[in-house]
Amino acid sequence: MGLQLGDKIPEFTASKDDGEYFHSNEIIGKTPCVIYFYPKNFTPGCIKEACDFRDSYEDFKKEGVEVIGISSDSVKSHERFKNRYKLPFIFLSDRKGELRKLFGVKPSLFGLLPGRETYVIDQNGIIRLNFNSSSASKHMKEALRIVKAITNG
Repeated sequence: MGLQLGDKIPEFTASKDDGEYFHSNEIIGKTPCVIYFYPKNFTPGCIKEACDFRDSYEDFKKEGVEVIGISSDSVKSHERFKNRYKLPFIFLSDRKGELRKLFGVKPSLFGLLPGRETYVIDQNGIIRLNFNSSSASKHMKEALRIVKAITNG
């Protein structure tokens, strides 16, 4: 079933784009964050989505929010993706799909592609937005709208 609005994010560990381990309890439950799942590095929609988050990253940081991108790509692929498009935020490698399963991210395009889903999590680790759309251009705008609503009361 996965996580729903109002659920608290359970602790998890994953490999970051720099090869180090990411421990969710270092950020989640301490500061608001946006976690977005996307299908694959270097594909047109995923480049668009990542660059949208990059171009608005300072708006998220002003609100005290961290951005985290997750796909099944390898750590090396994430590193190349970040470098090529100058992406300033964290990427996590979900090679076995464990995080997709934990969050309940559904496949898209008749189950052929991994789904595109964005979560906004408040400073208490509670899901405040679960946005699912195959349109890459809508995710950052929706996330920023909710971030501003929860950080500005």
